[in-house]
Amino acid sequence: MKLFRWRGRGEPGRATTTPLDEATALYQAGRYAEAEAEARSVAAARSLRRNDTYAPLALGIAALAAGAQGRHADAVTTYDALLPTFGRIFGAEHPQTLKLRSDRGQALSSLARYAECEAECAAVVRAAARGTGPDMLLMATAARNGQVYALAALGRHPEAEALAREALAARRAPDRFTLVLRLGLARSLNGQGRHEEALEEAERAEALCRRLPQDQRRPETGAVELAVATALLGLGRGAEARPLVAASHEACLAAFGPAHRRTAEAEALLGRIDGA
Repeated sequence: MKLFRWRGRGEPGRATTTPLDEATALYQAGRYAEAEAEARSVAAARSLRRNDTYAPLALGIAALAAGAQGRHADAVTTYDALLPTFGRIFGAEHPQTLKLRSDRGQALSSLARYAECEAECAAVVRAAARGTGPDMLLMATAARNGQVYALAALGRHPEAEALAREALAARRAPDRFTLVLRLGLARSLNGQGRHEEALEEAERAEALCRRLPQDQRRPETGAVELAVATALLGLGRGAEARPLVAASHEACLAAFGPAHRRTAEAEALLGRIDGA
């Protein structure tokens, strides 16, 4: 999840052109294969520069882009290799290092390694709480989202609900972070069989999603439809749920490809509806 401007050490928020701008723009436009290729090209070109910050940051973008194409194992492998480098160059509790750990945690969840995801995201939240500044607040929110998703996947739905509500109460901005937290809350409510409440939360997420700019909506392609459809199915309204799931599956195939976790989730829900 892209949280703040990709920049090198010693460039706090300076709005200048960087070697990562092209890869970032491609990623935000949903052109993930091109973003990955550009990021890897930047990393290769700068690989011989001692303590260069842009080479590892470029590989972080490449890992994000690989995950967005459904290559979750490749993403985790890249994150694992980068962690020592980030710790050495930026420091163990620098926002960039914590971002890498948060991204890695959420990639682990895409491989169904939910307990590892929950532990890593919880550790990032604790580390971010020891820091200051807006980057740390964003970091904690992003990691909390990963923790909510993992807890729900582990069947610990009341814990996921409590964390999602706590994070939403602390974040009033109508942005992508609020969107994903609402989706996480809906997931936890569906997991508890509280489908009416889940539907209300999913519909709030849908209304928020419509107001967001395209670059913030794009990473959540298909997610709102899945949340609404899951609640509808739980309420016995499968006929209403199916076209939403079919639309989600088609959109995820186009945006992320067949191997992405959300594409697989939509396909599984379609099978569940059609097999009922």
